[in-house]
Amino acid sequence: MKVNVYPDYETLSQNVADEIIRCVRNKPDAVLCLAAGDTPRLTYETLTARATKEGIDFSHCTFVGLDEWVGVPLDNEGSCSWFLQRHIFTPLSLSRSQIHLFDAMASDLENECNKMNEIISGKGGIDLMLVGIGMNGHIGFNEPGALIDSYAHVIDLDNTTRTVGQKYFRQQMSLTRGITLGLKHLMEARQVILIASGERKAEIIKHTLRGPVTTKVPATVVRNHPNSMIMLDEAAARWVKGLTRG
Repeated sequence: MKVNVYPDYETLSQNVADEIIRCVRNKPDAVLCLAAGDTPRLTYETLTARATKEGIDFSHCTFVGLDEWVGVPLDNEGSCSWFLQRHIFTPLSLSRSQIHLFDAMASDLENECNKMNEIISGKGGIDLMLVGIGMNGHIGFNEPGALIDSYAHVIDLDNTTRTVGQKYFRQQMSLTRGITLGLKHLMEARQVILIASGERKAEIIKHTLRGPVTTKVPATVVRNHPNSMIMLDEAAARWVKGLTRG
């Protein structure tokens, strides 16, 4: 595990974009799993701008969804799918065949999980997995207590996730369950990047880096990944001393 700290959110975002671009240049048909959410937003803006300016070709890549709110339509502006469509897929002019997302409105969610598992397996696994960290330490919707050996699954959301998740929606939503890739997907990915920004994430980052490795704080399992990076800005790293500054 490597931990890099950058002076601000903008520099952090530029360096995360660099890592994604490096992956695609090394493997043009890379399988990418990119998280939705506030933290990676500027990373994606930087990435798509550079793709246009530098002629970086994403046309052979495969994109798989990390997670989705169960019961939220794909076209709802608070959905993970809508976020990725707006900030990544549309700006990169990807074809629909390159994109594989959970349908959280499906009547058979177990089948949705099985389909995603088969897609990832059929593509030879995930090359780069970019994840954020929840206030409770979740990764994707792998909530505290999630099984380390789980692939895609449906899970009851923690109260913290239900509350914090409301910020993505224009009106109050019933957020009770999520559908998500599992921690086993994360541990099997060839490269994992966990990013965090802002003082509000400083406490959970301290637990993630200095506390015991436990699924009670799912993000801690990243420390056991053989090729993982935790990329932070100064605000998120404020309670953790002695880290590499980028």
